[in-house]
Amino acid sequence: MVATMTDLPISARVRAAIRARHYSRRTETSYLHWIRRFWLFIGRRDPATVGERAVTAFLNMLACEAEVSAATQNQAVSALLFYYRRVVGIELPWLDDVVRAKSAPRLPVVLTPDEVERLLAHVEGRAALPSALLYGSGLRLLEACRLRVKDVDLRTGQLVVRCGKGGKDRTTLIPASLRERLAAQLRFVRLQHRRDVEGGTGAVVLPAAFERKSPADARALPWQWLFPAARHYVDRETGELRRHHIHETGIQRAVRAAGRRAGLTKRVTPHTLRHSFATHLLEAGSDIRTIQSLLGHRDIRTTMIYTHVVGSRWAGVTSPLDRLPPIPTPDIANTKQPPDQPTPQPRSPTSTDEVEW
Repeated sequence: MVATMTDLPISARVRAAIRARHYSRRTETSYLHWIRRFWLFIGRRDPATVGERAVTAFLNMLACEAEVSAATQNQAVSALLFYYRRVVGIELPWLDDVVRAKSAPRLPVVLTPDEVERLLAHVEGRAALPSALLYGSGLRLLEACRLRVKDVDLRTGQLVVRCGKGGKDRTTLIPASLRERLAAQLRFVRLQHRRDVEGGTGAVVLPAAFERKSPADARALPWQWLFPAARHYVDRETGELRRHHIHETGIQRAVRAAGRRAGLTKRVTPHTLRHSFATHLLEAGSDIRTIQSLLGHRDIRTTMIYTHVVGSRWAGVTSPLDRLPPIPTPDIANTKQPPDQPTPQPRSPTSTDEVEW
């Protein structure tokens, strides 16, 4: 007897629908997480059998009780919409009744050139070169981690970002100051790969379709990671010993630690370097469309946020406080302290002015 899709567990059906549409593994992990949380919320029943009231209650709980961010709630909405539309095959006309977590506009944290210099000088170990590329080329963290040998063209000074956000490819620049370090990194990868092949390994994961067409390229040098991990891992699907790229959490920890050692007072993450790249280009007079292309933004409005960071609106504006005569600074050390106030005594629980809540 052949099993149908409806006979499979919920997770298997969701996973099959996601992979049929070539969504990323991170999207798969996120969708499975939210669909499982909804399944637990409804008492482990089949989500296909519950009505709009249960779905709306779950999303309202996230917004009102769990107080999740707007981006987090949108993840949950997308996951449930995908499940009902693509796995169950029904539409959900209830979205207008869902309490959405409101998202206030936020300005990105941007470092000054001096702060960037101090930060990068304190990034240690294997995270140093990827961190420099985040600022020098405007890469996202995962884009830097997933660079392969074939994506680096030192002759033309060009980096090719494959399958970036939204599955799009783009090109960006290689800073001239990093070319020698990148050349040394390529030599290191070549030597390490040769040792791996001699030891019977040397394989990396390939894009799904390409791996089926040309599995031998998993051991080819052009497909090796530019920033490989220090150790091998066992692929869960093939059982093969492979080498992954450097993990993004290692870079995140290194950048945060560098910010502390550099004495920066701003909250610093790897993405702060990308924000600083765009802002400093804009301050130097680069065209906003060029910056949009380098960053890989689909909508110019996303890039326009950096025009607010630059602060050109305040050019020539003087604070009215600066027009006043100098205000004397009080001597805090000799300021007379107010007398101690008596400690209030607790009121009797039988006070007549108390009422029941």
